[in-house]
Amino acid sequence: MQLVKKISKEVLHFYTTKILSRWTVLIMDLVICILIFLLTISIIFSFYDIPINRLDLHLPLSLLEIFFSYAIGFLIVGSYKGMTRYTSSKDLIRLFFANLIGFTILSLLSVFAVEAFKTSLIPIDIAIIHFLTTTLFLFSIRLFTKSVYDTISMQDSGKKNVLIYGAGEFGIQIYRSFQFHKTNHVYVKYFTDDDSRRWNNSIDGHRVLSPEIAFSKSYILKSKIDTIVIAKREITAARKKEILAIALSANIELKIAPKENDWFENKIKFNQLEQIQIEDLLNRDEIIINKNLIGSTIKGKTILITGAAGSIGQEITKQCLSYEVAKVILLDQSENGLHDLLTELKLIFKKTINYNIEVASVRDKYRIRQIFKKHRPSVVFHAAAYKHVPIVENSPYEGIHVNIFGTKIVADSALEFGVERFIMISTDKAVNPTNVMGATKRVAELYTQSLNDFNKTVFISTRFGNVLNSNGSVIPLFKKQIEKGGPLTVTHREITRYFMTIPEACGLVLEAAAIGKAKQVLVFDMGKPVKIFEMAEQLIRLSGYEPHLDIQIEFTGLRPGEKLYEELLTSSEATLSKIHDRILVAKADGMSYKMINGFVSKLQSQINLDDPVLIVSILKEIVTEFISENSEFETIDKTSVRAI
Repeated sequence: MQLVKKISKEVLHFYTTKILSRWTVLIMDLVICILIFLLTISIIFSFYDIPINRLDLHLPLSLLEIFFSYAIGFLIVGSYKGMTRYTSSKDLIRLFFANLIGFTILSLLSVFAVEAFKTSLIPIDIAIIHFLTTTLFLFSIRLFTKSVYDTISMQDSGKKNVLIYGAGEFGIQIYRSFQFHKTNHVYVKYFTDDDSRRWNNSIDGHRVLSPEIAFSKSYILKSKIDTIVIAKREITAARKKEILAIALSANIELKIAPKENDWFENKIKFNQLEQIQIEDLLNRDEIIINKNLIGSTIKGKTILITGAAGSIGQEITKQCLSYEVAKVILLDQSENGLHDLLTELKLIFKKTINYNIEVASVRDKYRIRQIFKKHRPSVVFHAAAYKHVPIVENSPYEGIHVNIFGTKIVADSALEFGVERFIMISTDKAVNPTNVMGATKRVAELYTQSLNDFNKTVFISTRFGNVLNSNGSVIPLFKKQIEKGGPLTVTHREITRYFMTIPEACGLVLEAAAIGKAKQVLVFDMGKPVKIFEMAEQLIRLSGYEPHLDIQIEFTGLRPGEKLYEELLTSSEATLSKIHDRILVAKADGMSYKMINGFVSKLQSQINLDDPVLIVSILKEIVTEFISENSEFETIDKTSVRAI
């Protein structure tokens, strides 16, 4: 047995490393054509008992005619250029047409010989038999070579047995790509598909099974499957979760095929398949963005993005640039962040980017006004904010200065310099807030809404939950903790959050900018909330570990200002209507400009007194639903104090 394996390995090495030149293949094919001709006439003449010397005078010319005719066919079609061990149906079709051209030329030469010399070098019946026999023989040689290589390569110890989920066009293209790149050491055992019409059929000899059979643990173990490859263009999040559960229970890996057109050119290799990501497991389907609508709104316009170096700001920048805007103004106080963003943009966008970098703080009224005066933007995306709940809870002074006063400065400048649309990036933490950060964002919503009273700039607020993989979010933290061997830290077993990917959130922000109207608070439908504890367990499994066994999960307790669950509507709001499959309009309980501006002025007059309780009390006066949780400011609620 060891000797057989050793011989197989040597043969496989020879097959893999030795490649015949195309000219060698051409000569071999032509030699085969001549040998087949000699064999054909020998058999025919023997069968009919015709003396072989009947063609003695014409045999050299006949062989030359065969060589010349089929050489032209092979050269025209290029059938000799394919690698025989990777022979595909396309290669066989090319070979057939090459032989057909050779036969046609041969027949025409025979007709010409009859007309010119009153004799036929090769009778037409012999030419037909030769064409059919040659085609069959050349097919057989190529398929035999491919079969031997496939059989030997299957015995390689490094091979992966693969189950492809998806027996449609996309799945077949991926299978062909695996076949093309034999160095992947991938062997497709069978296919499966949800479409019952495809069951019990076969693809290149590989059966298409029903999911009940294909995904059964017993059948997976029996077939020694190493990897499940998801090869469907459209698949629901629920189905992904089901397949992941199957893969985890069978202790095999799960891969997803990217949707690029490279598959159709056989360029993608097995190791370029994508690992399933935590965002693939959100409790909702992928959000589809209306790109035409967005393009009609921002194309050719100057766009200002505050907080451009942040996670949301960066993605909004990238998406805006894809719509051929006239210019983007990238504003942030982080010099390093802007530098990193600019470096990335130059890698992504090969063409010249029309941009301006403005290092500035939204707290600096003079600087912000100068930027608006200089660039005269048409659309503003206001993403600059302090967003981390515990930090802002500990530093309400900074949170109010940036989230409220900074928003006021940017919004007032937008109104002054004739901006068409102003989109305020808010958060679900502004709804019935339990922390200072959420309360400051709610005040920012109220202030920007009130500016619609001037009927100049359209001010819109967009409200959504957590975004996956944003700076400081839970997913990057969990990944770092997994790299260190754990434990993963979760504040509470029952804590839940709404989640959305960064591209999805920013795509909806752009679409909201296109369809939103003055005074509207647009709420994004984020699907069902996700338990952070369950997300931690899934992420551990996706990393190849077993939760609570290989990596532990610890509960650290709720942080200052943190609550167990988030909401998307305040207690006094109601959803009016859906203006988009994923965007809803909230009936916002707004304030007049005079009232909210008075409250903000009061905050500005009191904030320098170094009295956090006082300024948070004013916040609670503005946002009456603001009830602190797990915070030192709970005492304000208990004593019912409202600063005057």
